[in-house]
Amino acid sequence: MQQNSTCKIINHSYYKLYKPDGYLSQFVYNQDQRRKKKLLGELGNFAPNTMAVGRLDQDSEGLLLLTTDGKASYRITSLGIEKEYWVQVDGIITTEALAELSFGVEISIFGKAYQTKPCKVEVISEPKLPDRNKSIRDERHGPTSWISICITEGKYRQVRKMTAKVGFPTLRLVRYRIGKITIDDLEKAEVKKIKAF
Repeated sequence: MQQNSTCKIINHSYYKLYKPDGYLSQFVYNQDQRRKKKLLGELGNFAPNTMAVGRLDQDSEGLLLLTTDGKASYRITSLGIEKEYWVQVDGIITTEALAELSFGVEISIFGKAYQTKPCKVEVISEPKLPDRNKSIRDERHGPTSWISICITEGKYRQVRKMTAKVGFPTLRLVRYRIGKITIDDLEKAEVKKIKAF
């Protein structure tokens, strides 16, 4: 006798978001956080159980992927997908500092020494970006420069720690790209539903 077997098809949701500065990359508060912080749920209507794929710290901006699909989240965070950041640094960055960053530098992650992997780094022109919610210092306090950093890992505050290590602290950090997905068609705080990633 043949039995009917039914397969439950799960329709997952996928989004991309231009996260503004001042928002936490999460939907609920952790126990030790003040309740006045801004959360991602304030930026749009998301399907139940939507999660951020990786994080951007509160002061950072740019591309954030969100999904209800845990397997897709794992692929992005754990399988070496390239992520490109546009970084405004304090001072005119030197060729020596660029070389150090590209070869990898030693930073501290939760009190332990960590050697970053080799990555692509180059000087770029100042990109056209939306105004920040919270302004950073201007040129009156000294010159700044912009670089692009492409990494395949994503340790806690990694890019900020990398630029500080070579003597050029990060002033503004914008994630431009994850894999082939970019912020090119997004306004600040805009959410778009996309196909699976």
